[in-house]
Amino acid sequence: MTDWYRESVKLHKLYSGKLEIVPKVPVKDQKDFAIWYTPGVAGPSKKIAEDILESFELTWRWNTVAVISDGTRVLGLGNVGAEAALPVME
Repeated sequence: MTDWYRESVKLHKLYSGKLEIVPKVPVKDQKDFAIWYTPGVAGPSKKIAEDILESFELTWRWNTVAVISDGTRVLGLGNVGAEAALPVME
């Protein structure tokens, strides 16, 4: 392995990957929890049930993507398997 391979492995191990999901909004107390989770979350759910397009304004749907790989053709590495493809896909 070259030095940058070693450094990349070290940092991927240190941070357990490169991505994390964190809340956009603070949940500091029971009131916040009630608004963002239950029972408050039923409000946006009902609105989306009435008009599915509301999901683009009321959820992260407008800004998400799914990346799917079976790991058979990974950036010149070849067939390394789905798990070994994760660092490349992340």
